[in-house]
Amino acid sequence: MVPRPEQQQLFRPAPLPTAELSDEERLACLRLIRSENVGPVTFRDLINHYGGATKALEALPALSRRGGSGRPIRICPKADAERELEAARRVGATPLFTIEPNYPALLARIDAPPPMLYIKGNRELLNVPAIAIVGSRQCSAAGTQLTRLFATQLAEAGFVIVSGLARGIDRAAHEVALKTGTVAVLAGGIDWVYPPEHAELQARIGTEGCLVTDRPPGLQPREKDFPRRNRIIAGLVHGVVIVEAAERSGTLITARYANDLGREVFAIPGHPLDPRAEGTNRLIKQGATLVTEAADVIEVLRPILGLDERRYDYTLDQEPASAEPDDAKPLPSDLPAEDILKVVLSALGPAPVTVDAIARQCGITVQAVQIALLELDLGGRIERQGYSLVALKSV
Repeated sequence: MVPRPEQQQLFRPAPLPTAELSDEERLACLRLIRSENVGPVTFRDLINHYGGATKALEALPALSRRGGSGRPIRICPKADAERELEAARRVGATPLFTIEPNYPALLARIDAPPPMLYIKGNRELLNVPAIAIVGSRQCSAAGTQLTRLFATQLAEAGFVIVSGLARGIDRAAHEVALKTGTVAVLAGGIDWVYPPEHAELQARIGTEGCLVTDRPPGLQPREKDFPRRNRIIAGLVHGVVIVEAAERSGTLITARYANDLGREVFAIPGHPLDPRAEGTNRLIKQGATLVTEAADVIEVLRPILGLDERRYDYTLDQEPASAEPDDAKPLPSDLPAEDILKVVLSALGPAPVTVDAIARQCGITVQAVQIALLELDLGGRIERQGYSLVALKSV
């Protein structure tokens, strides 16, 4: 497995301010998220720069024009956002934004977290130490038995069990952990049952556990939505246990996200001739922690949990190492924004580059670069790769 993010020198975004939101502020946040070219990174930058969603919405047209958009940017109509929130209310779901204090703390600290989640059930479970258990939909009987054993023992140790409500391993993990605490992350709307035979289980989790999704109510999950779900699963937990996974299993996407986010990846070995074990066995060869009982997982995570909290507190309390390059020379304050935009644009190419590198190349501050990137992003001219990397959009 590759080195985890905390082992690398990465640009860390400034934390978003948190506050209780009024109904109007919540509506403005949703409109901002649903507006054209506003992804997780741009949402964060807009909120940080303007101090709130209402002012950010007002600034979108001018930012988009300066960014080079040839037409007016599409801003989510107020009526559309109101209908979405009403649809969520009808199905018992509550929106939760990254700028609210009860947003899942572990998820909030990843690179470009979902700017909004819909939650149904016991939201307190989202801030309890959690472990994901995921695996094959076409699992073996032994895989199901192992899942139930691991889920039971990890729950008894105080961990919330997180999974994706899929057939097979996911279902077994949720069923065992219902009484102690389970979180199901959905690929579609919170009211959309998939697979259909999980209707009763999904309803129970929405009452006894917690349902989570970043998709609006009524949205049927599409193929591209499952990797998004898998990233949220990895972001909510301290570790991911892979029970069974074929060579090309979607479960391996969750493992990759977990590794990228600095989470522990555990894999239960399987028989070399069983195709359902090809993926898990390969993960072990690549550096995942081999586990044969829940005690193995607990032994690794107990000391890490304490270290994680200190590490995260330190990270959040310190100024970003790259907040202001030493050799950056701020441009004159009266220099037109268009000129700054041209300077930043000239430093970009098809290869991804960090914000720091742009600032050093241009001899301007990181803040100036971020403002220019906001405009270029809203103008549809750049591509983001996480928070720290940006490239010109290919034509």
